[in-house]
Amino acid sequence: MTTKQLVDQIWKKKSFLCVGLDVDLNKVPKHILETEDPIFEFNKKIIDATHHLAVAYKPNIAFYEAYGLKGWKSLEKTIQYLNTNHPEVFTIADAKRGDIGNTSSMYAKAFFEDLEFDSVTVAPYMGKDSIEPFLAFEDKHTIMLALTSNQGAFDFQTKMVDGTELYKQVLDTSKDWKNADNLMYVVGATKAEYLADIRSIIPDSFLLVPGVGAQGGNLQDVCKYGINDQIGLLINSSRGIIYASDGLDFDMVAGEKAKELQLQMAEILDAKK
Repeated sequence: MTTKQLVDQIWKKKSFLCVGLDVDLNKVPKHILETEDPIFEFNKKIIDATHHLAVAYKPNIAFYEAYGLKGWKSLEKTIQYLNTNHPEVFTIADAKRGDIGNTSSMYAKAFFEDLEFDSVTVAPYMGKDSIEPFLAFEDKHTIMLALTSNQGAFDFQTKMVDGTELYKQVLDTSKDWKNADNLMYVVGATKAEYLADIRSIIPDSFLLVPGVGAQGGNLQDVCKYGINDQIGLLINSSRGIIYASDGLDFDMVAGEKAKELQLQMAEILDAKK
């Protein structure tokens, strides 16, 4: 999916919502556990209830790897279901990969070619030769960790190095990497006050923003500082949507929660016209 196609979907659906598919079998409704493939069945119902409200889906790969081969097969079925039935949505493999060049090439192949995701999250700690193999894939997007929403973000990301916060140096450096136009960035919603500085470095890039909802991030604050001419935001909500109910109607309740966010986003989009 190209950036233009993503932007077109945002305006068509009046939404920049990304639904996180982080399936923990300890949290899904009990009746789902009785199905042949509980992870896929749960995802399918969430997707069916929210696809008209969301422009992206983000499975966190750890929640599938934890269940071994069965979990990986469930992930494969989930991405196939999205690509076949809802090809208009943007798919994100939240894998946070990043290693030496030949290893990164294999990671990129796994997510971009074998599973056919539109994008994958990566960690930049090992530098450009760990990221550029992902960027080499045409019409695929590499979403690099920039400033995360967890408490440990302050251990390294905001440390001053030669008078500048480390995360700002990472952002600035990444702009010179080969095929940097394929880069997007992760910025936690709980760091909304940093977005103005981030936009001064990468004004045109898309930002994947987790942390709205259960983690306490505020949609209005994120949009105030982070939105750009192409909107440039994908707001992720996981637990606040998919685990809003553990009853038989969990999918309907998930749809209602997604709708609440979508309506707020529609107001923001209408104000930009």
